[in-house]
Amino acid sequence: MELGYFAMPSHPPECGLKEGHDWDLQVLRWLDELGYQEAWIGEHHTAPWEPHPSPDLLIAQALLQTKNIRIGPGGFLLPYHHPAELANRVAMLDHLSNGRLNFGVAASGLPSDWAMFNVDGMSGQNRDMTREALEIILKMWTEPAPWTHKGKFWTVTKPDTMFDFLKPHIKPQQAPHPPIGVAGLSKNSDTLKLAGERGFIPMSLNLNPAYVGSHWDSVEAGAAKTGRKPSRKDWRMVREVFVADTDAEAWRLSTGDMMGRMMGEYFLPLLGHFGFKDYLKASPDVPDSDVTVEYCARNNWIVGSPATVTEKIEKIYQEVGGFGVLLVFGFDYKHKPEAWHNSLRLLKQEVLPKLKHLDASVGRAA
Repeated sequence: MELGYFAMPSHPPECGLKEGHDWDLQVLRWLDELGYQEAWIGEHHTAPWEPHPSPDLLIAQALLQTKNIRIGPGGFLLPYHHPAELANRVAMLDHLSNGRLNFGVAASGLPSDWAMFNVDGMSGQNRDMTREALEIILKMWTEPAPWTHKGKFWTVTKPDTMFDFLKPHIKPQQAPHPPIGVAGLSKNSDTLKLAGERGFIPMSLNLNPAYVGSHWDSVEAGAAKTGRKPSRKDWRMVREVFVADTDAEAWRLSTGDMMGRMMGEYFLPLLGHFGFKDYLKASPDVPDSDVTVEYCARNNWIVGSPATVTEKIEKIYQEVGGFGVLLVFGFDYKHKPEAWHNSLRLLKQEVLPKLKHLDASVGRAA
């Protein structure tokens, strides 16, 4: 098993945009020093608790301040970008990364973002746009000119050479392109079926383990369409994690601090508006009113001493049938930086060595 990081990035609404950005950079430097494998950075436009609209700005700076960690958007919201422009920008970023770039894509799930960009998410237009945009981006990177793609949402031309020297020339450093990751939330997720179908990295967002187990079925269903054999080693699992010297200290620093505040003020109410609280329940008969911060901490979060956290990760691993990379869900602890650093350190140095026997490449069926 490997470790990574998934940052929305999350910051409380009173936090300045640069102040939050600087905290994210600090965490990325720590992750690199500690030997984490990868980090994924989200994009949002209308969520004060998820305030970063341009993950590539953070990634470009972080690449200059780190040496080994792979970093990528997690993901670019494809309905809000012109595919040709984004293809060129991501290709350039891959060169700046010296081949350390991952390319995460997403369809966008916030109605307020849909409204800003005039995208009809209720009808699934955002998902259709995402598929089309990704198809164009991959064509830009892999198919020689000249061609014209006339789609439902975009018409893009890759022109032949003009005036003897003007021609499309920008391709990623990694051939044929950086690893592509997609994040899934719902049961029978179309996004995760796409991951299986195309051989992309599947990422399951932070939900109840019993629920997440169905996500691998989606990956396998997609893979069956194209005759692929997906590997559980590629499956990323996003979880809320806080490790401290004792269970009591970890509980206090998680539920009683920024993790608890973000979940209570933002994430749980947001899921409630969507009717998504079922995704957090250990069993369907739990009333929505019982799905509190403390309930999530007990049933879904990985919180405790190194021994407790080791046990919880192993239990989740067995419940879902095996996965390859645990992605720590990022929170803003700039008011207690030593506690967050210590949690990341304990996870890497005390917990991970005890999980080396969990080899997802030989994982059993869920």
